[in-house]
Amino acid sequence: MRLERWGMVAALAFACAGCVGGESGLKPTTAADEKAKGAEVHTELGQRYMQQGDLKGAMEKLQQAIQFDPNYAPARTVLGVLYEKINDPANAELNYRRAVDLDPKKGSVNNNLAVFLCKQGRAGESKVYFDRALADPFYETPDLAMTNAGTCLLGSKDYEGAEVYFRKALDRNPNNADALYQMANVLYLKNDAFRARAFLQRLEAQGQPSPTALKLGHDIELRLGDGEAARDYAKRLREKFPDSEPARALEAAARQ
Repeated sequence: MRLERWGMVAALAFACAGCVGGESGLKPTTAADEKAKGAEVHTELGQRYMQQGDLKGAMEKLQQAIQFDPNYAPARTVLGVLYEKINDPANAELNYRRAVDLDPKKGSVNNNLAVFLCKQGRAGESKVYFDRALADPFYETPDLAMTNAGTCLLGSKDYEGAEVYFRKALDRNPNNADALYQMANVLYLKNDAFRARAFLQRLEAQGQPSPTALKLGHDIELRLGDGEAARDYAKRLREKFPDSEPARALEAAARQ
């Protein structure tokens, strides 16, 4: 499942702080403007540090962001991600929930909280927030939330419910790679290998398949009785991703 990432913005300088209006048309910068800019800039820096692996630096910048403005929702979202990375689920949840409280109708923040709850094994709670995400008419990537919701139900072995969400995601975006993979996966789990093959083929047509997709292709072809196709998937998996977990699982199964 994927979180909705807060898009980084261009860094904002404070060169105009306190400037006055005139022929340039610039307006005086207020204390509220400076607080907003400070929160935005430090959130961006925190996200960049986190992407570079400097988690301590990221935490410092994000804490500075909420000192500028404790009600800046993007800072709360990025803090939630960071707390997950350092294995502090209590503070991760606190910040994801705070982001939702600050912007309760926004699709992305509801999706993020729902994904977090699902990963914590709280699928029942997550559904409320997935539904809120999908109720946002301005949500730009509803197929992402639909795929996440289906994956959450899949983890709870609700295959029928999961399939409904994956189909909705593909109706919205037929090229959603995650939804195509998960649709193939859920059909395979429902013992419908023939239709599972069709969705996996659609995924492969997009380009380089992942190790998990190659392993699923191998398993689907075995179930369909096509040994040659299964061996081809296995060969590609071993050659392209020899150190991956799916490749190791395939080797372990071959030794049994």
